[in-house]
Amino acid sequence: MDQIATKPHDALAAHLADEMAAVNAVIRERMASRHAPRIPEVTAHLVEAGGKRLRPLLVLAAARLCGYRGQDHVRLAATVEFIHTATLLHDDVVDESNQRRGRPTANLLWDNKSSVLVGDYLFARAFQLMVEPGNLKVLNILADASATIAEGEVLQLTAAQDLATTEDTYVQIVRGKTAALFAAATESGAEIAGAAPEVVTALRDYGDALGIAFQMADDLLDYEGDSGATGKNVGDDFRERKLTLPLIKAVAAADETERAFWVRTIERGKQEDGDLEQALALLAKHGALDATRAAAFDWAARARDSLSVVPDHPVKSMLSDLADYVVARLR
Repeated sequence: MDQIATKPHDALAAHLADEMAAVNAVIRERMASRHAPRIPEVTAHLVEAGGKRLRPLLVLAAARLCGYRGQDHVRLAATVEFIHTATLLHDDVVDESNQRRGRPTANLLWDNKSSVLVGDYLFARAFQLMVEPGNLKVLNILADASATIAEGEVLQLTAAQDLATTEDTYVQIVRGKTAALFAAATESGAEIAGAAPEVVTALRDYGDALGIAFQMADDLLDYEGDSGATGKNVGDDFRERKLTLPLIKAVAAADETERAFWVRTIERGKQEDGDLEQALALLAKHGALDATRAAAFDWAARARDSLSVVPDHPVKSMLSDLADYVVARLR
């Protein structure tokens, strides 16, 4: 990725470096357990795997943008990172994944039981943290997000391998499993700062659109990305029979013969050598990858536009650039 693509995130991280260091200290403190050493072992494997910590950064950024001077945003940032990490642990079990961020998953190194139970522990820690500021509105935002994430995961499970899944259902799933936590991060940061209602709403909308653009980009890169850069194998979603946006678009445009291919490989799970290459050819034939790319850029533009009511501030510019950053890898 070129310098332009990495600059917005790096600039935001540098601008909030002191606060992010405080967040990391809270994370290390709260993921500890005197009685169950397996908890910090599993948690540290994922938390310290070199992720961008984008979600906690969004909490800090929204709070700074809205002029917050307290310390509760640090707890809220740690909260969203714990929620995110818990969902990753659970997702890897559900998806039977063996690689995350280019490293073996926790369920592969330990077992499914450890991943599920440690994920539960992190959810509990998250709720302890979100209560501490004593702000009922913020608590409601984060509690609602937690429920929405779980709902999105269940919707994805019930829609899996169903070739009737529509683009609207896909966006609903993405709103649950990804965008809900982005939106909660920016909304809670603005709310804890006591921002005007229209600013809180704008930052929530920014996080929602940013999360959708982020997930669409991720789904596209599964079919055309560099596994060394993404930490995933190209075609993992196809092999796992996930109906992401590129596949949904190709299925909608399929003729009878092509639909039979999708029924065999996705609905029935009978995949053979050469099927991934055939799938990629069909995605290209129907312009599904280009259409997904265009949709991701559209959502990134919506994220930028939502900031129009937010007062000018250096962080506002960084957030606008960040919307470009999440899709810059698709150029």
